[in-house]
Amino acid sequence: MYGKITMAGLFDSHTHLTDEWMLEDIDGIISRIEESELEFVMNVGCDVQSSELAAEQAQKYDWCYASAGCHPHEVEEMDEGNLERIRELALRPKVMAIGEIGLDYYYENSPRELQQKWFRKQIRLAKEIGKPVIIHDREAHEDTMRILREEDAFSNGVLMHCYSGSAEMAKQYIKLGAMLSIPGTITYKNNRRQKEVVETIPLKYLMIETDAPYLTPVPFRGKRNEPSYVKYTAEKVAEIAGTDYETVVKITNENARRFFGI
Repeated sequence: MYGKITMAGLFDSHTHLTDEWMLEDIDGIISRIEESELEFVMNVGCDVQSSELAAEQAQKYDWCYASAGCHPHEVEEMDEGNLERIRELALRPKVMAIGEIGLDYYYENSPRELQQKWFRKQIRLAKEIGKPVIIHDREAHEDTMRILREEDAFSNGVLMHCYSGSAEMAKQYIKLGAMLSIPGTITYKNNRRQKEVVETIPLKYLMIETDAPYLTPVPFRGKRNEPSYVKYTAEKVAEIAGTDYETVVKITNENARRFFGI
């Protein structure tokens, strides 16, 4: 055992220990994880290279688990060979999901048609090997929902990472069986939409995340994010949901372990 855990610890359901910004101080970040209340971290792949490193890191640290997948920004690198490599990685020990995958119409670093093609192919891969999917959806809410429905993704487990849709759409997602993950942006003063989601959706459908090194919560906004900061998200969720911090930690930990099969 390590750190300060007494019962259930925090579960950061989405971080990127493979990001170049994280690797600049990886020893310090790892040390702070192990001295914090964190019990588990889901280390998420964004392309073949980062998925390979995430799988390696999961083998190195007891608290670390990984996913393998190709982010919509990176799909121009995808071909059948890389899809097969993601399959191989996803079957390794402690690699628990396919992700992050999805659609991003905000930046559109890749053509929409190509994003949708590889989104579908990775959903099908996840269903074939019996893994849930971690979904990236930015300014693509209708197409993301449509494709998830058409591919019957919900039958195998869907996590809406960094959920940014409306409370009404959140209700639709949980009826379909999806889980929603709340990032550090919930701590931002003017983030009314995510606050409405936390006010509306029961804790049993929520997880918490950092998306480190991005989306840093208050009081560290403007600096590099890291997994140990997920506690600030938990504190804010507890405040908005009208419950205590320990309850949020316990329930979101249980939700994440159940979803990922840990």
